[in-house]
Amino acid sequence: MELDGVPATVDQIAALGLVNYGHFTSMRVDDGRVRGLALHLERLRRDCGVVFGAELDTDRVLELVRRAVDGRGGTFVVRVTVYDPALPLANPGADARPRILVTHRAIAAHDLPPLRVKSVEYRRDLPAVKHVGLFAQLHARRTAQAAGFDDALFVSGGEVSEGGTWNVGFVDGSGVVWPSAEQLVGVTRQLLDEAHPGARTAPVRVSELGGMQAAFATNTSIGVRPIAAIDGVAFDAAHPALATLAKAYADTPPERL
Repeated sequence: MELDGVPATVDQIAALGLVNYGHFTSMRVDDGRVRGLALHLERLRRDCGVVFGAELDTDRVLELVRRAVDGRGGTFVVRVTVYDPALPLANPGADARPRILVTHRAIAAHDLPPLRVKSVEYRRDLPAVKHVGLFAQLHARRTAQAAGFDDALFVSGGEVSEGGTWNVGFVDGSGVVWPSAEQLVGVTRQLLDEAHPGARTAPVRVSELGGMQAAFATNTSIGVRPIAAIDGVAFDAAHPALATLAKAYADTPPERL
């Protein structure tokens, strides 16, 4: 773990855990290349303005990521977290000095089985921001897993929005449908829209899921993962549209770090 290019101290990491105020992006690195690298950097820049009211030097971010992963080959996930270790819990309105924490972790296994998810009534705080407040999402995931599912799918006012750490899409008789409910539009979803144009965005009500032919989850580490069922509604996890989407994502040219 490196904070602004040097090993982070215990006190600096403790501040992130105890105050838990900041934002981040996670990106999959394949042999020094990242799909959607420019989109990840733009997300960090935009969210820094929302969370801290500050400008973020994305060239500096890229420099620090390169430093942290220098010489590391293969496939893994890099997370860039922007936070201020000195920001007090009692006075988060104080002037902030956002700093850049770079960490990396191993990636999940390939060829993951289709998901079975449970719908839960929930809307994330500041849905458009990828912030570090993950308690409610992880609690929903834990509750869903305790009930025999793989993950939770968020529903607000009867409309499907997103998964805890992924976007959800559907396939009906007309093609790909993205839910229009407020959510974090992920980098993988944006890349799919560029690589596979023609998808539409529309309200998707949980009561109408039986009319969908297929469903899928997207994020940076999994790409496109089929969803086999939501609650008691089953979908075609082998629908040809899912293979088309997965290929479109895999064929997206990555950018070198």
